[in-house]
Amino acid sequence: MQTVRDVMTTNVEVCTTKDNVFEVADKMKKLDVGSIPIVEEGNLIGMITDRDIVVRGVAEKKANSSRVTDVMSSELVTVSTDTSIEEASQLMAENQIRRLPVVENGQLVGIVSLGDLSTNHLSDERAGVALTEISEHLH
Repeated sequence: MQTVRDVMTTNVEVCTTKDNVFEVADKMKKLDVGSIPIVEEGNLIGMITDRDIVVRGVAEKKANSSRVTDVMSSELVTVSTDTSIEEASQLMAENQIRRLPVVENGQLVGIVSLGDLSTNHLSDERAGVALTEISEHLH
């Protein structure tokens, strides 16, 4: 059985609670990514997405200097390194998410994306089903 450990990205860029929304957005732009994990002393406490910035920041007329904790998602679905890739795919489909933080003892150790699953070891058919379910719920 293949696990998340086999396909996850381990060199994950993060921000901390000391960063503001502008700094997170700037990092997203430089890295060309749509989400950044928020950590405090290595512990994962949230994720902030480009959509979070728009919906909880811009649309609510919050300043760019707002704290990341004001716009981040703190109720996260996470997996461990031993989670099977099938279970990770199922969690993504059920929760309509494209990225899962990988956590061990509260510490962020990686990220697994739908792309990681589809290009590495998950059948194209199963990844396609998960992506279709995620996309249908977003519209």
